[in-house]
Amino acid sequence: FSEGKPIGDSVGPLVVANFAHEYRVKSGEEPKIINDLAKDVTVYELNWEKRKLYLVRATGPGGKVGKPGEAIKKIVEMNKDKVARIITIDAALKLEGEKTGDIAEGVGAAIGGFGIEKYKMEEAGVNFKVPLDAIVIKQSIEEAVTPIRKEIAEAVNKVIEKVKHAILERSNPEDIVIVAGIGNTIGVGL
Repeated sequence: FSEGKPIGDSVGPLVVANFAHEYRVKSGEEPKIINDLAKDVTVYELNWEKRKLYLVRATGPGGKVGKPGEAIKKIVEMNKDKVARIITIDAALKLEGEKTGDIAEGVGAAIGGFGIEKYKMEEAGVNFKVPLDAIVIKQSIEEAVTPIRKEIAEAVNKVIEKVKHAILERSNPEDIVIVAGIGNTIGVGL
């Protein structure tokens, strides 16, 4: 932390930052940045494949996790019935025998902690009938709090491709999709 290096738990925000960077490079456009939806949260608003995306992450590069559930809830409430999907990305503890950097997909909100932010995400999903998808990158507890390992960093581009596939398969043109990179933003700039 004192050196400002990304840690394993930074993988969610790193996916969102890399997705936004790839968008900048390929489109030549800057995404709109929104910083006032929730405490310590940055949201990128951009148009991709005829869909409006809101990319949510804690504001970095300091060691923050922000209030992503609050931001997601506000985005869903502002856009009422236009949000087709919420995709969350986070680090997850691996089980014995699983490899560091393995990727798993499921349903629900991928977020640890005390549950308040998870509740806000799931409440928004239930109240507005928006399905939640989860993508997690497996790692040990030690890997989550130490400088990011090669296997975890290599999973970032694979997760971006899974997110793109999910958006294209599970939403329609003109839909809104929220993609949230959950985790500590230490070392992950805008």
